[in-house]
Amino acid sequence: MSSSNLSQQPPPEDEWIRTYLKLLPEWQPPALSHQSMIPISISRVNQFDAARLDIEMSAMLKEQLVKVFSLMKPGMLFQYEPELDAFLEFLIWRFSIWVDKPTPGNALMNLRYRDERAMDSIGKVRTGLEGPGLTIAQKIWYCIATVGGQYTWARLQSFSAFRRWGDSEQRPLARRAWILIQRIEGLYKAASFGNLLIFLYTGRFRNLIERVLQARLVYGSPNMNRAVSFEYMNRQLVWNEFSVTYFSCQI
Repeated sequence: MSSSNLSQQPPPEDEWIRTYLKLLPEWQPPALSHQSMIPISISRVNQFDAARLDIEMSAMLKEQLVKVFSLMKPGMLFQYEPELDAFLEFLIWRFSIWVDKPTPGNALMNLRYRDERAMDSIGKVRTGLEGPGLTIAQKIWYCIATVGGQYTWARLQSFSAFRRWGDSEQRPLARRAWILIQRIEGLYKAASFGNLLIFLYTGRFRNLIERVLQARLVYGSPNMNRAVSFEYMNRQLVWNEFSVTYFSCQI
């Protein structure tokens, strides 16, 4: 009699709370779980095309700027070519990345930079393209690495070539500096090649600067295609080949 009464005793009053907390993870929707990151794939062709368009835009600006000084002494701008390239790159950075806008090439390819470090703490996502832009520190370091780094390296190479550091008759210190420059260049090319292989496999971070800064290119709008279609680019390439062939035959 007593054993049957013990087996039929009601559960404790807080038993439903423990059961609710136990089953809560199973009832939680996927959008609110810790695995809120949606894997996305950004076209590698678009990213390469954006970089190429940025280079072409810089070359067009440089051509127009050189025409302004066409009446001056010939060859005067040649000695200041690294400064001119750095100035144009700085202008593109100042009016695009610094003000949270895409570069001309990225805008045509519907791409923008995203701070990949902040994606671990982001909340609910819908398309996988959400995320903040670059921080001020990332923007400054991007300018230092692209504008300042390229200018410093171009000036160092021209200075070492002009002073003939690579000649065997030079002083040991100059010779060692030349060897060091060659080794740094080789290491950078090897690292860039390794980053290229990783980029072709994962589709993330097309160069070393983007990988170090964790600045990833994602689509600016999920419902907008690239502004320059493959058909237009192919047509331009065909006409360019025809024009080159025609003028070569005339010569």
